[in-house]
Amino acid sequence: MKPITILLAEDHTIVREGFRKMLELEPDLHVVGEAPNGREAIALAVKLRPNVVLMDIAMPLLNGLEATRQVLKVLPTTKVLMLSAHSDFAYVQNATEAGARGFLLKQTSAHEVCRAIREVQAGRTFFSPTVAKQIDHQKTQGRDGLIKAQAIQLTSREMEVLQLIAEGKANKETASELGIAIKTVEKHREHLMQKLNIHDTAGLTRYAISAGIIESSVQLTIV
Repeated sequence: MKPITILLAEDHTIVREGFRKMLELEPDLHVVGEAPNGREAIALAVKLRPNVVLMDIAMPLLNGLEATRQVLKVLPTTKVLMLSAHSDFAYVQNATEAGARGFLLKQTSAHEVCRAIREVQAGRTFFSPTVAKQIDHQKTQGRDGLIKAQAIQLTSREMEVLQLIAEGKANKETASELGIAIKTVEKHREHLMQKLNIHDTAGLTRYAISAGIIESSVQLTIV
């Protein structure tokens, strides 16, 4: 029986190494690659075609939500398990809407992580117990599990620009990072503010934090 191949996408080296060492103890699980940011996660996923991607939700350059969308466009049969230190329901909702088959808290036990990988590879979903309770609570409130609280749809490029703005990048830096013109960045910024009805950088940053696009520790100058 072939082992389940896994790509680890996590920006903290010590966390990534911990997951790798843990998974190496399982004979049916095989780590084929590691990525420190969302862009490398996409490139490695396309190159290595893993069965499962263990994807951190908040990573530099490109967050796990957008990386998941882009991976699944190219590799629709790959399963993505989202990782987060936060159990906010908005994070869970955004992850599942991006196509993730499960949501794991970083405090999850090694046994549960391995079980989650096997479950999603078998075509099922898996959520950490705390997250599963939140989903059950939504159902008991007469909702269909995941609330469509955010009906606003951002394009992939808008998501990339939003993340870089929230990380404190100036228009020139954002343009250089994405390989586009400064005027194009300015247009994307305008469209973001119009779509989200937000009219300053601090507001865009708060939105990015609330949606799980970046972690609050990334931007400490919000007022």
